[in-house]
Amino acid sequence: MNTYNTGDIVEGVVSGISKYGAFVNINNTYSGLIHISEISNHFVKSILDYVSIGENILCEILEVNEETKQMKLSIKNINYKLIPRYGKIKDTKNGFKVLQMKLPIWIREKLKEIKENEK
Repeated sequence: MNTYNTGDIVEGVVSGISKYGAFVNINNTYSGLIHISEISNHFVKSILDYVSIGENILCEILEVNEETKQMKLSIKNINYKLIPRYGKIKDTKNGFKVLQMKLPIWIREKLKEIKENEK
């Protein structure tokens, strides 16, 4: 089981949003609150301008209560947005042309292999 300390940066999932903050699920064990004052160093008109429900984000731990499994969290002094693990798939000029060219070769090779195995 993970142990967390003040100052640690952890990944969590935004599970709820209210007028006063965002709720974050950490490792399906801890629940955390990012108070509106810990969202940004600037005026926050709407928390939805920063996070959305279901979004994976990074959070800084301000306080941990091991008994209640609750945390006070912050995102205002860190880069909290996670970079997607997989980038967008880029179109190529060739598209399926490579498959079109390689398929007859692969078929010939496989038929040759099958004939050799029948002997």
